[in-house]
Amino acid sequence: MNPPVAALSSPRQPEWPADGGFRLGSVDSLNAVPLTRGLEHRVLFTAPARLAEWLRAGRLDAALLSVTEWLSHPAYTALDGIAIASRGPVRSVLLAHRRPLEELRAVHCDPASLASVSLLRVLLAARGVRPAFTPLPDYAAAPACEAVLLIGDRALDFARAGHPHQLWDLGAAWQALTGLPFVYALWTLRPGADAAGLAALLRAARDRGLAELEAIIAARRDYPAEFCREYLTRHIRFDLGAEEKRGIEEFAARLRHLGIGPLYPPRYVPISPR
Repeated sequence: MNPPVAALSSPRQPEWPADGGFRLGSVDSLNAVPLTRGLEHRVLFTAPARLAEWLRAGRLDAALLSVTEWLSHPAYTALDGIAIASRGPVRSVLLAHRRPLEELRAVHCDPASLASVSLLRVLLAARGVRPAFTPLPDYAAAPACEAVLLIGDRALDFARAGHPHQLWDLGAAWQALTGLPFVYALWTLRPGADAAGLAALLRAARDRGLAELEAIIAARRDYPAEFCREYLTRHIRFDLGAEEKRGIEEFAARLRHLGIGPLYPPRYVPISPR
């Protein structure tokens, strides 16, 4: 489904409680900060591919996992109501390209990405384009690439820097194609994990993160405050509702049409009411 995954550097080991407290994993990017508010000391922050590996191995109880990895495992469940999603431009999932899209023959991509590569395959296939996908050895090489898929904070950084590329925002392209939001990641639970306990903990973290969004923005030193505010309030969505679920189902259907799979029906765990 995805290009080969290159070796990933060892992530920082979180302070997991010795009493059997929850072991959590998340992507280390700006768009995940509101979902891990107050839990930073007990979260493994690492790349999407590493999260997938650790959850499969049972080394995590829950991970903010890519939608494609979640759909690929029949035993996985995801917390209802919480996601990293977009309805239109997302700004942090971009194809930087020098040639017209219809002329693409190869795309370099972050080998740690999962959902974004699959989304790009779907969007290009809808235009009749099926390029080869090649791992990007280092983000420093991105400006020299004819076409490169960029995700997370690296995409934000690339877009703000000078470059000769055109930028194709995959969130905007998905909405233009389907009229639906796109879900990039969800809190996914290990089979047998304490679903009720995780739901309460992660819902509380999300609620706190949204309530303290201005404090999160003020604490960032890597981006201007107004940039962070616009990104986290206008481009990233943290809810998983009926429209987002329709987007997931449409995405799965298009992946199956391309012969990508197996993919399994979504399974959700309800979060307790506020």
